[in-house]
Amino acid sequence: MNLELSGIIAYPITPFTREDKLDMSAFEEVLNNLIQANADTIAILGSAGENFYLSDSEWESILKFSAAHLKGKLPLVVGVCEGTTANAIAKAKKAEQENADALMVIPSAYWKLNDEEILQYYQEISKSTRLPIILYNNPATSGVDMKPELILRIYNEVKNVQYVKESTGDLRRIHRIQELSNYKLPIFSGSNATAYEALMAGATGWCTAAPNIIREAPKQLYLAIKASKLDLARSLFRKQIPLLSFITERGLTQTIKAAFRILGKDYGLARKPLLDLSRDEKEYLEKLLIPLQAAQMM
Repeated sequence: MNLELSGIIAYPITPFTREDKLDMSAFEEVLNNLIQANADTIAILGSAGENFYLSDSEWESILKFSAAHLKGKLPLVVGVCEGTTANAIAKAKKAEQENADALMVIPSAYWKLNDEEILQYYQEISKSTRLPIILYNNPATSGVDMKPELILRIYNEVKNVQYVKESTGDLRRIHRIQELSNYKLPIFSGSNATAYEALMAGATGWCTAAPNIIREAPKQLYLAIKASKLDLARSLFRKQIPLLSFITERGLTQTIKAAFRILGKDYGLARKPLLDLSRDEKEYLEKLLIPLQAAQMM
């Protein structure tokens, strides 16, 4: 099953009520906001969506709602991050049952995994589903670091692996993956702070939660680079980079939800042990956010 993906893969947050329950009417607003922000694909249940902090029933509710709401509108990618292969396979099968378009799979481990264990993790998930797989490397959150050589081995040996999301921010890895794959393996940048450089290096697209709060700005950057309007691209990125760096360093979920409150939308807090921003952090976030919002309205 082949799927053509490129451009901006946007990540919705998962809204909660004051009672810490899923707020599905608010989640519909979040999805519509990303559609209106001209995202090319929606990837649910990622880091920004608090995948790790959801119960299985909540995870499934988000999946089913997203699949129904996005049908015929945008491709749907479903995040799978599980500590056991069996649980990952179960999530992959549920995503396929709901007619998702692809999986974004990242191994998560308390005990350090060796290359053979990581390879087998992807092999067994791939055998359980027809869905294309985006291999996701983010050692900062998963505790698993897949070097370019391992990524290429998985790509060559696991049929369903068709893309890679590289989130270390190390541009040398993007160049190495391109070199090893003879430029055949499409790469998405998962690093907000180096998105401009990754796209300039030939990345297929950019995976980001930023469209939640700065709407079309990431897509404008992508299109400027695709059109070789490099002066415009540099200008766009320089305006975005302070905010992009802050939301990454402080925590995607906490900062995106705090930004929504600044903009008049209360989608709840991130689940504990994640903490809300301090007053000083909120004031700083507002200073970063308001000029970008104003620019979007011009």
